[in-house]
Amino acid sequence: MLGGSPYYLIAGLLYLLAAVMLFQGRVAGTWIVALVTLATAIWAWWETGGDGWDMVPRLSATMVLAVMLCIWLPRLRNTGGIVRHTPWALPVATLAGLVIWGAAFATGGENNVVTATRSSTAQADGTVVADASGEDWQAYGGTNAAMRYSTLTQITSENVGDLELVWEYHTGDMPAGDTEGKYSPENTPLKVGDTIYVCSAMGIITAVDPVSGEERWRYDPAVAPQSIPYGATCRGVAYFDATTATAPNPTDDAVLPDTETAESDSQPVLAGDICSTTIIYGTLDARLIAIDAATGLPCPEFGDAGEVNLLDGLGETVPGWYAMTSPPTIVNGIAVLGAQVKDGQAEDAPSGVIRGYDARTGDLAWVWDMGAPDRTGAPAEGDTYTRGTPNMWTIAAGDDDLGLVYLPMGNSSVDYYGSNRSSAEDEFSTSLVALDAATGGVAWSFQTVHNDLWDYDLGSQPSLVDFPANGATVPAIILASKQGDIYVLDRETGEPLTGVEERPVPQGGVEPDYLSPTQPFSTWHSLARADLTEADMWGMTVFDQLYCRIQFRQANYEGMYTPPTSDAHWIQYPGYNGGSDWGSLAIDPERGIILANYNDMPNYNRLVPREEADALGLRAINEPDSEGKTSLGEAGAQKGSPYAIDVNAGWRVPFTGLLCKEPPYGGLRAIDLATGETLWDHPFGTARRNGPWGIPTFIPAELGTPNNGGAVVTAAGLAFLAAATDNLFRAVDMTTGETLWSVVLPAGGQANPFTYEADGRQYIGIMAGGHHFMETPVGDSVLVWALP
Repeated sequence: MLGGSPYYLIAGLLYLLAAVMLFQGRVAGTWIVALVTLATAIWAWWETGGDGWDMVPRLSATMVLAVMLCIWLPRLRNTGGIVRHTPWALPVATLAGLVIWGAAFATGGENNVVTATRSSTAQADGTVVADASGEDWQAYGGTNAAMRYSTLTQITSENVGDLELVWEYHTGDMPAGDTEGKYSPENTPLKVGDTIYVCSAMGIITAVDPVSGEERWRYDPAVAPQSIPYGATCRGVAYFDATTATAPNPTDDAVLPDTETAESDSQPVLAGDICSTTIIYGTLDARLIAIDAATGLPCPEFGDAGEVNLLDGLGETVPGWYAMTSPPTIVNGIAVLGAQVKDGQAEDAPSGVIRGYDARTGDLAWVWDMGAPDRTGAPAEGDTYTRGTPNMWTIAAGDDDLGLVYLPMGNSSVDYYGSNRSSAEDEFSTSLVALDAATGGVAWSFQTVHNDLWDYDLGSQPSLVDFPANGATVPAIILASKQGDIYVLDRETGEPLTGVEERPVPQGGVEPDYLSPTQPFSTWHSLARADLTEADMWGMTVFDQLYCRIQFRQANYEGMYTPPTSDAHWIQYPGYNGGSDWGSLAIDPERGIILANYNDMPNYNRLVPREEADALGLRAINEPDSEGKTSLGEAGAQKGSPYAIDVNAGWRVPFTGLLCKEPPYGGLRAIDLATGETLWDHPFGTARRNGPWGIPTFIPAELGTPNNGGAVVTAAGLAFLAAATDNLFRAVDMTTGETLWSVVLPAGGQANPFTYEADGRQYIGIMAGGHHFMETPVGDSVLVWALP
């Protein structure tokens, strides 16, 4: 009646007829089962395009039933049962169905590796390394250029299989009590000189020897558990060398009153040298902290005894609403930072203001408050930064030569309703904004979603490259989005260097007058797949697939950018966890290849009218009883708008817990940097830890799981990454996509790896911290491998 596939009605009636016949002792009942079995196998092949995994829900119950009948019917006959003769049709049909299914797995169908003939040369037609990492890993993306590329070549495709674990370090920061089920560290350690700097989930900084893994010092900011927003996360820290950086406001060297050191066996540091190199980072309770990189002691001349209170000027907030989860980006001595403002709570949320601080002193250098563009400093007493504006929770990139910092901006504080937004919010939300790092002035902006009502905030850190164009190279920035589009822009002007076109998108929903009639699409490359159909629904058996098909037919869905609705659920595809997120792209400039691991998952959402939300007891984070549970799933109160939001990011079958969309849920793709063509693409992540009811299947096949985290690529042509939910850390050949080496991590690998050189030896490491949202085991390990 919903307009779905007629197969289920026909098959159901035939099975019912067969059951009646079998109970009556009529052999013809087995012929009907044989007919349904063979017809189902043929229909499954036709509807899925011959993909074995996609045929699972269509054939699993059918084949189990057919095999059981084949086994038991002769026994029933021999023991005086109702069937007197063993029919040959059912065994033949069963065998034929199994052969068809097996052939689908053998051929691979849509889940097979996709390859393309490369039209460009092995190198990217003049593309050169803009700013690559080498012996050190000095920033979250390797450098401020954020290519996640290293020039190291000691570990190669020929010897990577010989990698051995050199050391494993435990931070000691594990969830307990109020933090249970909230850890998602996502940390990428830095290696600078002879030290590795690790940030734990709760912001504990430790210095570790890069060769032995021994701890040298520890700094604990003592963050309270109630400050955790969605998860306890510290993606990284920033390293600043005051002896080599350009000084925006030169100051005398910080001086300690004595030579006291941190809790370590470090040698005393001369007073004049203290904080000449610093670790600068933000905490979950909104403090910007600077500590001496050599000792772990707070820098006394930075802010107030080493700290700056980031809550100043924000107005009303509560713990967990405003937090720093990403490192600042330091450009020409200015530490530029945004913060995470917890989504979906209220229009009157803390501001998404961007601030620049002197990396030496902690003095506020400038602010960018999009709601008050003339404001250059802190608001006057009694005033606040403009509340509810888009924020930047992820990691910026920076260009010291141009003096620009590039901000991947999020959305307004209410993601799924926009009619109350200001023109400034509409102008800069879900945009890449380039600011002058010295003044905070807007140099240019490029918007990836107009009037964003889908929480498509930019999570991926952009990458700086020298891009081939017209026989030369252009300073460019590459940006990936959650909806899958990848854009290449001139990083001086923001003008697209590759094709971008405005296309009409679906209209309607609850805000027809607010919706943009068009959205920008990259014609150069997109990770997005074709629109969903009923046939894309999945499950373990025909029954849970049928449940998902019914939900699909009942929902509003017109393709990408289907507008939010309240009368029924709407399908958002890709979902807010689609495309590229904080793991970001990795770029091999030597071979001219972009490596993207991505998610391909829908959300199943509904706007909840305010009266209904109030009746359910849904509260914003700053309201009493905000911890109260409701019947909604991942809900946001969105106070100040007419609707709350019910977000189902993991659209699942309730009885098995499997996802409603067929796999793959995540992929790994290599893209030609010169042309935007796909070089290879295949599902990423095995099913070894996943299965119905949460029971691991231990199936090693690359089914394609959800993934969070990115890759590191090296000049030797290798990519190292974990990210998937199978707890595997892999080395992949950049030119073929073949996995050359893998190892099981002690916890989830939802973090970006890092690579470095020490004492002439190349190391590759990752933090296995796990992730509550990705449902992987939580841990506190930093693990490092090297060749024997």
